[in-house]
Amino acid sequence: MGNLYDYFSAPDDPAALTAFDEGAEAAGFPVLPVKGIDPYVELGQAESLLTGTPYEDITPLPRFNRLLSSPEDDSRWLVTLTDELRDALVAARPGGFATVAESWSHIEEFGGNARPEDLADFLGGLADLAEEAASRSEPHRLYCLMSL
Repeated sequence: MGNLYDYFSAPDDPAALTAFDEGAEAAGFPVLPVKGIDPYVELGQAESLLTGTPYEDITPLPRFNRLLSSPEDDSRWLVTLTDELRDALVAARPGGFATVAESWSHIEEFGGNARPEDLADFLGGLADLAEEAASRSEPHRLYCLMSL
């Protein structure tokens, strides 16, 4: 069946944890559900392309996939996404995501099965979340709730 990912924005980490208990949509957060685009390797590669930062320099960032939920949970996890990704999504908005999606579609983890158009649509949806999050008087942050 595959993993399910709910990307969402929340004001802070404690608020995001309510999404772990209730579900992001039930907690009142804007949600982008997707199947098959994990926040670590696959979205990390997109972040690298969007920011021009090598992947190996992104993974040590303090908010890169930091686990907020309990490590004992074996079928659901809540992780943070970086503010750099949020800001890069917003900055890339005027030109769209076609070029990034084309390069991103060729990463090994997609196994040749990712269509650039679908990836561009996903990035556009994630950019909608990022734009809403960044436009608040106190900017919200991005998160991912993963379920098996």
